[in-house]
This record gives sequence, C-alpha cells and structure tokens, in this order.
Amino acid sequence: MQSKVVAVVPAAGFGTRLGGARPKQFLSLGGRPLLTRTLMALEAAAALSAVVVVCPPGAEDETRESCIAPYGLSKVAAVVPGGAQRQDSVAAGVAAAIELGAGWLVIHDAARPLAPPELFARVLAAAQETGAAIAAAPAADTVKRSDAGGLVAATLERSELWLVQTPQVFERGLLLRALAAAQEEGYYATDEAGLVERVGGKVRLVMGGRDNFKITTPEDLALARGLLGGEARVGQGFDAHRLEPGRRLVLAGVELEHEVGLLGHSDADVITHAVMDALLAAAGLGDIGQMFPDSDPAFAGADSIALLRAVVERLAAEGWRPAQVSATLLAQAPKIAPHYPAMRARLAEALGLAPGEVNLAASTTEGLGFVGRQEGMAALATARVAPR
Repeated sequence: MQSKVVAVVPAAGFGTRLGGARPKQFLSLGGRPLLTRTLMALEAAAALSAVVVVCPPGAEDETRESCIAPYGLSKVAAVVPGGAQRQDSVAAGVAAAIELGAGWLVIHDAARPLAPPELFARVLAAAQETGAAIAAAPAADTVKRSDAGGLVAATLERSELWLVQTPQVFERGLLLRALAAAQEEGYYATDEAGLVERVGGKVRLVMGGRDNFKITTPEDLALARGLLGGEARVGQGFDAHRLEPGRRLVLAGVELEHEVGLLGHSDADVITHAVMDALLAAAGLGDIGQMFPDSDPAFAGADSIALLRAVVERLAAEGWRPAQVSATLLAQAPKIAPHYPAMRARLAEALGLAPGEVNLAASTTEGLGFVGRQEGMAALATARVAPR
C-alpha cells in the first residue's frame, strides 16, 4: 500500500494578490474553475494514484460541487480543510494522503494549472533516486540582490540560480520528518523542499517549464487564459410580465408614460430582466429567480438596473465581464424607438459597456398572442461575456 503515489493540492488560500471577491481557485479559467484545470492535469498524470484537495475551512462542499463532481475527476479521493498557513494546509493534506496509503507524496500548487502530465512522472523518477525532487526552471534574467535602501548590493551568479515550481515529490518518511521538525520548532518555509533541506534531505532539481507558472496576479490569469486560447461565452435570456393598470412602465431603466405598466415583484423591467438572465446563463450562474427570489421581500419594488449592477458584480467575482448585449422587446404599445438612446445609455452604464455594445430592438408581433392583445410584454436577450 505504501508504494502509492498520492498528490496533495493545497488550495486553502484566498489569493488576495489576484484581487478577486472569491478565492482564486474558484475563478474561471477557460470556462472551468482554476482548481479544476489543475486537477485535470493531475487526472491526466498516469504516475499518480490519488489526489487530496485541501480547501478553505467550510468550503468542502462547494469545492466538491463546483470544482470536482461536474468534471469526472475520479482521482480526487479526499477533500479536507486547510490551516492558517500553506504549511499547515500541506500537513493536513499529507495526513489524509497517509490514510490513503501514500508511500510517495506529490505536492502541487492549486494555482499551477498548466503543468504537463509528463512532468509529474519525471519528478517522481528523480525523487525515487534521492528521496526528494522538485520541478524548477533556471533563471533566465540577471538577478540582483538589494540592500535595505533599495540599492543593488550584489549581482548573483545566474548559472547557479533556479526558480522553484511544483510538483515537488518526497518519500513519505522524509517529508513527515521534515514537517514534524518544522512544527516542533515553529518554522515556516515557502516550499516543502525547504523543510526537507533543513533535516538534511537531498533534493534533486528537475527541469520544469516556463508555462508551469503560478497564477498570482491578474496579469498571470490573463496570460493563462491566453495560453488556453481564451474564450467568450454566450447566453440567452427571456422574461415576460403581465400589464396592469396603476403600474409604472419601466423598460431598460427608463420610465415611459403609458396607461398601464408591468406587474412584478420588482419594478418588472422586462428588458433588464432578460438581459440579466442572459448574462447569468453565459457565465453558468443560474438565473435571476435564484439570485433575486420573488419570495424575498428585500426585492419588492426593486430597481432592476441596481439588480443588473449586482449581476455584473457577481460575474466579476467569477472572473467574467459583459462584452456585448442585444435585447428585443415584444410589445404592442407604446412606441419604443424614441427611447432607444436613453435605454441603451442606462443599460450600458450598468454593464460597464459603451452604448455601441448594447443593441435594442422591438416587435409588435403583428397583433398575435398575449402581446398583440396587450395583455403583457416579453423580452428576449443575448449576452456575450468574456474573461476579465
């Protein structure tokens, strides 16, 4: 059993340098969560028997449901909560890996989704010779050391410098000894190899790759999306509301003079509702009924443009932004065309788009159906979202 090779993926941090509203492992990369992309690389690595994911405490179910279950990642054998520091999270993941019978432990950053599957086999083979091995890339640029005042103190010999990556692979007993020593002494290192070096372990360097970078900043995320080919996604939305006397008629955030208005829990802005549904559909985030349920009194009479801004913020938290919107209103009356400029401006402002990226149209349905009988109005919308 102890010959099993088990990977531990520390994904319990919040990625504050990336600036997102959610932990970075849940942000979209190529239409899938960043963590999922990393786990896909591990799934494809034939050398690995199983994977342990370490997530933020309390996020175990979300991690399983949003990053693992929908994608058939059969090697993920455990999801466990992490600790305050990366090293604490690694220790928690290692404990779970030991329970799975791990003889060799592979530590791989959750934010390195572009590691090629064969890299894991090469690092494992090197580790089996010395007890420990890590992926790394030789420094390509000149490296200087600064003094406390920001002046150059020395130019380092580049040929001796390597930029450390993951995977890092260790014999079970060696890593356990290194972790125990660090815990006893209250010592924290920036990588697991540093812990092994402290207890006298010999760590072999294995050539990694420049595309095996860690996603830390927004620029890193943009680069990873570019390497994956980038993508835009399209969604459709539909909404309909009954016309009632005594109600305001609000369309695309603009109030129109009319003898009847639309009935709804909020201001019943049918165009804006269809646009919101299209945006949420494009990002795979459900619909406005889930986000703003009509059973919630907080949304009674709500301004739909304000709700649209909340949808845009939700998309941003998931790594998406609106790129283009087109909506068609189905209404017998009143005349809509004179109001297009104001409507487009209102929608564009809430979406963060130029007015030219928002298109509006209207149809009377030639007197057919509930629209033709002036019983109600409907709207259809298409939205394109792109990575932030």
